[in-house]
Amino acid sequence: MQGGVVMTQGPITIRPATAADAAAIAAIYAPYVLSGTVSFENEAPDTRQIRTRMAASDGLYPWIVATSGDDGDGAGVLAYAYATRFRDRPAYRYVVETSIYVAGGTQRQGVGRLLYEALVDTLRAQGFTQAIGVISLPNDASITLHEAVGFRRAGVYREIGYKQGRWIDVGFWQCELNPSAVPPTEP
Repeated sequence: MQGGVVMTQGPITIRPATAADAAAIAAIYAPYVLSGTVSFENEAPDTRQIRTRMAASDGLYPWIVATSGDDGDGAGVLAYAYATRFRDRPAYRYVVETSIYVAGGTQRQGVGRLLYEALVDTLRAQGFTQAIGVISLPNDASITLHEAVGFRRAGVYREIGYKQGRWIDVGFWQCELNPSAVPPTEP
């Protein structure tokens, strides 16, 4: 998926996210924040906050959604994925951190893999060199998804997050997107 291209596979459409998708994205994300340890946020962001996060990507870091067919903006969103800056220092500008969230009733139906593959393809086309997936552990489903699209385990920070009365390990998975050329091409 490059340059805003829409991909359709069967009843699933993958397209760039728009501001009109923010409410659906917030609704998908809220359960991960409120009742689990997948997200280290304590309060679920509302629609306005999601729009602000999307706008902050400045078009460089993609936000994409999987929808149930050609339902139009905001309708039928089943999952979303996005990339953000990995770290603030200039030397990291070739690397992104990726995230994906699938609506509860849609998990383990292949939607996440289609969407994550589209995100990885987009990041490759943009010229980024590495993608980093950050996974709170244990999380076998997320590990399986990351590894299915080319991520490999890079390391684990032990007991680095505290949520819901316990310490949580965080694993880092890394995917080579493009060769690390010298000098590198700007994404």
